Amino acid sequence: MTMDETIDFIAALDGVLTLRPGPGDGTPEAGWGDAFFYYAPDGTLPATAQPFATVVTKDHPDDTASRLDRPGAFRVNIAAGKAELARCAPDTDPSSPADDTLIAHPVYGAAGWLAVTNPAERTAAATRELLSTAHRLARTRHERREAARR
Repeated sequence: MTMDETIDFIAALDGVLTLRPGPGDGTPEAGWGDAFFYYAPDGTLPATAQPFATVVTKDHPDDTASRLDRPGAFRVNIAAGKAELARCAPDTDPSSPADDTLIAHPVYGAAGWLAVTNPAERTAAATRELLSTAHRLARTRHERREAARR
């Protein structure tokens, strides 16, 4: 999966709002080049919801294990939940991840986030499945919030 294929797959899911920060839009430079995906069927950025998936293209001071400073490297981060984390990456070491390997997110693994750097043949199907799961969970949370407001 290329980065563009990954972004296109996520963006095509029902009700997804995709944010791609860049120069001149008022966002911090740290997010430029990355992509953030929210379940937002009305197209409005949720005030209280976090993205259900992100695609990142660079290391951050507290998150360098994936070595995203390499040309063409990117990482897909997926809020698929603790059950999926336990099922898909129960014994991974996020401090030295290999490309095309599902791992607990190096920073947010305890919150049920998974990650895969440069998904390819070994993880492409699982990555799509986990992204669909994260999307479903985000939609369910959104529907609960909407029902509570009524």
